[in-house]
Amino acid sequence: MQLKIKHQDIFPGYEKLLPENLQKELQFLKKLFSKYTDRVYLVGGAVRDLIRKKYQNIDIDIVDLDIEVYSIEPNIFEKLMKKIGAKGVGKSFFVYKYKENIDISLPRVESKIGVGHKAFEVKLAKSEKEASIRRDFKMNALMLNVYSGKILDFWGGIEDIFSKRISIINEEKFKEDSLRVLRAMQFSARFGYKIEKKSCGIMKEISLNDLSSERIFWEFEKMFKAKYLHFGLYYLISLDIAKKLFDIELDKRFFLKTSKELYKNRKFFEKDIYKFYFLYIFSKNLHKRYDYFLDILKTPNEYYKIFKKQKYLPKNRTDRFLVALSMLYPLNRWLGNYKIDVKNRAMKFDIWKKSFDGGIKAVDLLKEGFSGKELGEELKRRRLKIIRKLYRGKI
Repeated sequence: MQLKIKHQDIFPGYEKLLPENLQKELQFLKKLFSKYTDRVYLVGGAVRDLIRKKYQNIDIDIVDLDIEVYSIEPNIFEKLMKKIGAKGVGKSFFVYKYKENIDISLPRVESKIGVGHKAFEVKLAKSEKEASIRRDFKMNALMLNVYSGKILDFWGGIEDIFSKRISIINEEKFKEDSLRVLRAMQFSARFGYKIEKKSCGIMKEISLNDLSSERIFWEFEKMFKAKYLHFGLYYLISLDIAKKLFDIELDKRFFLKTSKELYKNRKFFEKDIYKFYFLYIFSKNLHKRYDYFLDILKTPNEYYKIFKKQKYLPKNRTDRFLVALSMLYPLNRWLGNYKIDVKNRAMKFDIWKKSFDGGIKAVDLLKEGFSGKELGEELKRRRLKIIRKLYRGKI
């Protein structure tokens, strides 16, 4: 494979690939630091995505930046951060948040000294290579000098990007934060990248017991929103994440059935409820209650709210079933709506964007003296009666 850009190559015009607001802020920061150093770098995901956008023509929005500043005294750096109103994440970590979507830091090395993602000893790094080794994957360890446009790639991250591969930089450093196993899963689902075999073996041996539910959910939600959901499913199984977090064993037959369903139907998923389909199909094919996974992941209330009235997708979807279901919600809110016949019939019966009421209005029943719980039950009874009449014999 011939790479279009290599270690220490110049990346021309990289700034024009950023949105206008980030271009403006980067110009400001370049001017700010230019009096003190010429070793200021974009690092991490932004560099990875700039390369993907430029050299692979991938339509991707770059919404935040990580910047590392070298060859500057810490006290001067702190004064500059205070001057521009950047908020310190923690003095010992040398990281500041600027304008919500820009992190500015001094280069650092981290060493694990206890349990949990905060139990690290942090020291200043002396060189770019030393600082980059703390990154999780090779593709995320790239650095771009903001002044010269020179790319630094000490670990082969560019080759991984062009090979659509995810691989670990350093086994011992990687093991210091078990969340990186889940990050590998969600990166694979987002980018359609395969995880390198040796890296898979290392990840399978890492316990996930030290992770908080909040951190676990953040990574799962990124996977739920991803384009390549079948990739996420594959590594959920092959990295033993499902076994460790959900206490379930998933066989090849389950994977083939579920991955096919995710892959074939993704284009029919409704955009505003896209992130819920993975759990719907996953739970359905396992014959497990949704709450089982929602409780383990400790999802926000919006997940419980949308799954509360969900019905599993039956093999035979009669008109009567669809109309009755639409009494609960318009079918564009049903997670079984990705089958093309469902949407076509729902549009035909005018229950895609609104619920079926059969002409029975709550206000009419109020006039008859119904109220409270009895009102709801009577509405349901009369509407079901109309449905049975309309679709008599169509079970």
